[in-house]
Amino acid sequence: MSGTEVFHWDDITPYGDEKADRRLIPGKAGDFKRVAVPGGTVAARHEHDFEQFFMVAQGQGVLTCAQGEIALRPGVVIHFAPHVWHEARFTADTVIYEVNFRA
Repeated sequence: MSGTEVFHWDDITPYGDEKADRRLIPGKAGDFKRVAVPGGTVAARHEHDFEQFFMVAQGQGVLTCAQGEIALRPGVVIHFAPHVWHEARFTADTVIYEVNFRA
């Protein structure tokens, strides 16, 4: 067994609600996710039990957290420790990539 796997986002079944196209690749210590969000979508205030990084690949919006408002645009990378609240407004069709670490 080589320990190497190859994936293509088009081959991964989307899950979740109609607000976004979410596709997940699970790993042993965490997961990697692509989320495509239509412009106009609002992600209500929430937090996670796990550590998270996300990067904006395309699109734009505004993230609000305890630090204040952060412009979301391609190349922006955000890190959240567990249990840090945040919310977002997407002003254009946006694609983000997330790395989520298991708690």
